[in-house]
Amino acid sequence: MSGYYPEPPLFAAAARRTDPPTSHAAAKRAPVRGDKLKILKALAAGPGGQTLLAARTGLTVAAVGKRLSELRTDGHIERTGREVAAGECEYRITPRS
Repeated sequence: MSGYYPEPPLFAAAARRTDPPTSHAAAKRAPVRGDKLKILKALAAGPGGQTLLAARTGLTVAAVGKRLSELRTDGHIERTGREVAAGECEYRITPRS
């Protein structure tokens, strides 16, 4: 993909905080799949809030909200600082360093 928006990350951590270091290392090598991948692809088209991403992906707003939280914790996305709807934050893919 070209332009302003970065490529979606291909890997996402899936280990719990209490898992041993070997689990965390393996999780970093695991590819992003399912709903998280759909959301990352939707964000590659441009920033958006929960409602817009639900429309782009066909997922429910609740499912998008849960995955946004996980993707943000994993460091794959960030808030832009804009509010796009009543209390709804806008997200974008975290630029690569």
